[in-house]
Amino acid sequence: MSVAPGWYVDPADPQTRRYWDGEGWLGAPIPVDATPPEGPPPPEPEPEPEPAPKPVTPASGPAAGPPTSGPPPGYQPPANWQQGPTPGQPAAGPGYGPPPGWPYPTWPGRPPEPRPHGLPLASFGARLAARLIDLGIVFALIVVVTRWFVVRLVDETSAPINEFVRRIQEQDRTSEPLPAAGNQTGSLIVVILLIATLLWLAYEVPAMAANGQTFGKRLVGIKAVPVEADTPLGFGRALRRWNTLGLPTLLWYCCGLGLLLQLIDAISPLFDHPLRQALHDKRAQTVVVKVPRTPVDRANPPGDAP
Repeated sequence: MSVAPGWYVDPADPQTRRYWDGEGWLGAPIPVDATPPEGPPPPEPEPEPEPAPKPVTPASGPAAGPPTSGPPPGYQPPANWQQGPTPGQPAAGPGYGPPPGWPYPTWPGRPPEPRPHGLPLASFGARLAARLIDLGIVFALIVVVTRWFVVRLVDETSAPINEFVRRIQEQDRTSEPLPAAGNQTGSLIVVILLIATLLWLAYEVPAMAANGQTFGKRLVGIKAVPVEADTPLGFGRALRRWNTLGLPTLLWYCCGLGLLLQLIDAISPLFDHPLRQALHDKRAQTVVVKVPRTPVDRANPPGDAP
């Protein structure tokens, strides 16, 4: 049995009436106490589409010209407009940044090198020269301290070495294995490497902790300083800095692995930009700079007016 068309109380909302056309509800509801109209409700008008926004074009003078990507001819920037913040500082406050439509300013060409704490960065050549001087001093100390152990090591390895040299000189192609080295060969190598590592630590870490300079760095005129402030490194930072470069000495026994790690660390400043930090610098958050000869070197960097 179908329900005849007419206005009925909406079961979903008893406070309203809606028109039933025999198959479904039609039109919008009306209050339940309102007098319904004769017949079905009028059809609802379709919503009109919103007009598209008009493009805004900049005006130049009394007549509007075509839009441009930059400032209009003859435009002068405001008096309080600045070129932008200095490198390394965030833009803050009004007045920074270009006017609307102007491209953001960039460095013309190669940007200037950073000057940590007003000091120029040390060149790779200066760092290499200082490191070679320091290694020469450490090697001399190692020769003096480990002389007895080296003599014992030569005695332990003399049999296989002498036999190897004899076979080369006499062109002996025998397949017999070389004589075995002495039983203490491995222990002597470990002791020598351990003493060498400790001597390097004693030479470099206290000097770097006090003023950031070893004897080699003092001769070349460079020093290591923390990235955040021009202050002494301190023992903890100096030890972290040395660990990355000095501790691999103990791995020389492993087919020269320690020497390979130290070589990678030594040449790493060539590939680091912009602070030219070696791997041990990054570990300790330090940077190597030139030592100013006079206070003027710090106050007036190159390019500044005297």
